[in-house]
Parts: sequence; structure tokens; C-alpha cells
Amino acid sequence: MKHTISILVENTFGAFDRIATMFSAKGFNIHSISIGETEIRDISRMTIVTSGDDHIIDQVVKQLNRLIDTVKVVDLSKMERVERELILISVNYQKGSLEEIKNISDIFRGVVVDINNKSITLEITGPPAKIIAALNVLVPYGIKEVARSGTVALKRGEQLKHPKKELTA
Repeated sequence: MKHTISILVENTFGAFDRIATMFSAKGFNIHSISIGETEIRDISRMTIVTSGDDHIIDQVVKQLNRLIDTVKVVDLSKMERVERELILISVNYQKGSLEEIKNISDIFRGVVVDINNKSITLEITGPPAKIIAALNVLVPYGIKEVARSGTVALKRGEQLKHPKKELTA
């Protein structure tokens, strides 16, 4: 089962390397990894998608918490969360298929970011399932090249609980 793990780390030299080395040394597979600065200066958020049963993931979280640069580790897999990926996908086209490809892009709320006489490059963002669906639909047109960002994720905000209110006109 895939798990999405969010890690806040100090933005210091070698922090990324220590985390990657820990995964490698323990034999844990990384499906995707994204890292970037947060709203807090000198803190970065890493989002790692990995796989394993609950016992393996508990080990991963414990090992990550032991690393010197780690500020906070959260397994988002069992929480309400927002996940997004970005894909740039270059697709071959012929005279008759250009409008079809543009329509497919529109369906996935994509944007044409480059076009020439032989290929069109689309940018699509969304949950990983949407990215996979877009890829599957575009395969018959001839995919030239793909670049994916990897998953970024945040826990959904706490839902506000409103006391029952009577409506007044």
C-alpha cells in the first residue's frame, strides 16, 4: 500500500542526503519525492510517497524522527489531505489530431505550454489519479516525453463545527 509522508526538515546542508540514505540503507522504496521551502524560514517540507504495510511505515516514521535535521514527520495516508502533482507531457500530433489533443487538455484543465510543427506540450496539475488518467488518454497519440513533479501534499484543515442556527428571513 502506498503512503504519503510529510517531513519538515531544517534547510541545512546534507539534510536531503541523510533522509535518502536512510531510505536506501533500510531498503525502503521511494516512489516519488518533492522538497521545497515552507512559510518558515530555514524549514523545508519533503513529501515522500513510499510503500509498505503499517509496520514498515511505522519503522520509516520512527527512523525519520531520529534524524538530526527532522522537525516533524506525519504519515498523511490515513488523514484527509490535499495532494497534487504537475506533469509536463509532450505529445505528437498530426493535422487532424491537434484539436482532439487540445480538447483532452481542456477536459483535464491543462494548459498548452509549447507547440511546434510536430508536437504539443501540455501542463496538467491535479491529484495523482488525474495525472495517470490524462497520461492514459494521451498514450494513443504518441507520447514523446514526460516530466512529473512527484506528489506534494498537505493535511486538510480542521473542519469548522457550526452550532445549529435557525434561518431567519
